[in-house]
Amino acid sequence: MKSLRYLNKYLLKYKYRLLWGIVFTIISNIFQILPAQIVRHAFNLIKEGIGLHNLYEGLRQQELVYDLFSKSILVYGVVILLMALLRGVFLFFVRQTIIVMSRLIENDLKNEIYAHYQTLPLSFYRKNNTGDLMARISEDVSRVRMYVGPAIMYGINLVVLFLMVIPYMLAVNVKLTMYTLIPLPILAVSIYYVNNIIQRKSDEIQRSLSGITTFVQEAFSGIRVLKSFVREDDSHNNFTTASNTYRDKSLELNFVNSLFFPLVLFMVGLSTIITIYIGGQEVINGSITTGNIAEFIIYVNMLTWPVTSLGWTASLVQRAAASQERINEFLHTKTEIISRQNISKPIEGDIVFENVDFVYPDTNIHALRNVSFSIRHGETLAVIGNTGSGKSTIATLLPRMYDVTGGRILIDGIDVRDYDIRNLRSQIGYVPQDVFLFSDSIRNNIGFGLPSITEAQMEQAAKDADVYENIMRFPEQFETKLGERGITLSGGQKQRVSIARALVREPSILILDDSLSAVDTKTEDAILNSLRRIMENRTSIIISHRVSSVKLADRILVLDDGEIVQHGTHDVLIGQDGLYKVLYERQLQTEDLE
Repeated sequence: MKSLRYLNKYLLKYKYRLLWGIVFTIISNIFQILPAQIVRHAFNLIKEGIGLHNLYEGLRQQELVYDLFSKSILVYGVVILLMALLRGVFLFFVRQTIIVMSRLIENDLKNEIYAHYQTLPLSFYRKNNTGDLMARISEDVSRVRMYVGPAIMYGINLVVLFLMVIPYMLAVNVKLTMYTLIPLPILAVSIYYVNNIIQRKSDEIQRSLSGITTFVQEAFSGIRVLKSFVREDDSHNNFTTASNTYRDKSLELNFVNSLFFPLVLFMVGLSTIITIYIGGQEVINGSITTGNIAEFIIYVNMLTWPVTSLGWTASLVQRAAASQERINEFLHTKTEIISRQNISKPIEGDIVFENVDFVYPDTNIHALRNVSFSIRHGETLAVIGNTGSGKSTIATLLPRMYDVTGGRILIDGIDVRDYDIRNLRSQIGYVPQDVFLFSDSIRNNIGFGLPSITEAQMEQAAKDADVYENIMRFPEQFETKLGERGITLSGGQKQRVSIARALVREPSILILDDSLSAVDTKTEDAILNSLRRIMENRTSIIISHRVSSVKLADRILVLDDGEIVQHGTHDVLIGQDGLYKVLYERQLQTEDLE
């Protein structure tokens, strides 16, 4: 229960709903208990009525006794129906307070988790897989809701009902009460264990279904690879195996579920038999009336579901505690990417790296070693090197996706750690190496960079990224819907839409992280020529492994194994024996072969 204390702030927030829920539960139980007492009076009346009826046998008063007796029974019946109706009304109010409260808490908790997710650094997402993150905000939150909703509701109902019924039963007859209640604890414990088995098998089924869903999703997403390698039969066999596993686990769950209600009915029947047997003895002894037996049978049935729900509720609380502990683990994870001074100001774009060292926190890879360079406002710097040399790390450090391990990064003479993070990132146009497009229209994908985008800005950004003509050739043009991760477009088109998304912001600093790797040389030249105008008044960093992509750069930085091995203009570097010249000659040979 310790982990569930985190939810107390939400229970306090919705305390009035909870308090009214308790009040309505008490009232509904009053209208549930009163009919049992009316039934007792009715049974006693019937016994007395039969006696009086027989006493006046053959006399004129016998008919009068019968009429009076029948009208009294009718009144009792009407009162019982009225009580049932009122109880139904207040049960509706119970659900409209406590269950609605649980839904509101569920919504608040999901929003809190999602908002917290967005504050966490990239290192967090590198350590945790997407499926686990989604499970926290969906499945785990749903289990927590079952605690703050049904578990609390049934728990309150059980306590209220026991406090109202048990003392009264003991006051009527202690012996009959004790014997009547004997099967109920056995029922609660049995239900607890049966429910745990059901939950465990349900989890296995859920994991099995999740595996099938993932398998089918990958099969459909990679259908071209599947068909090209002629692996349809293997794929179908694997699906059949997974589907059969799901079927077997579902049948096992169905078998356990089949034991649930017979167990409940057996215990209820046992309590009824005990009540009648012991109650009959007490009636013979004269300590209770036959009406008390009927009343006790109603109480037994009344207590059965709350006692049954006790085992189920205990299981819900147990599962909710485990889920909340998993949620708390993430909520207590704090980001280290916080601003030291929250400086918000327009950025000019003077950049300085001073002895920057960086080690990835999740892998301990030493990506940059004592890197120092500077870029003045309006200049374009190219960063080139082999795969794994640390090029993309520079791109992620500048907008503070990570913080440097050593040294510092200055923008306009201010450490990036002193800027307000939103202010800093809003003035940087970043085109990542791994292009991601949303399953939405091209218009909304480009407009993602600037929510208040105009038509003219969108068209200009598309033209600058050399993707405007491609978009115009689509039947729906900018309204064209993209498939998952932009699958509707080619690799080069996706990169250019991603570039347009960054350009539309008119950023002070533009970072292109290997953003032209999927386009041909002709398209690359067209994009670079378009970017020439854009780069005139802003600081730009072009990161690439292709020498042809850095032709617009004022200076070129050559990285190897996280260190700067060369630094200068194209003409200077090509005249030196070094990595840049090797890369340049290798590219020329590749172009000659093509």
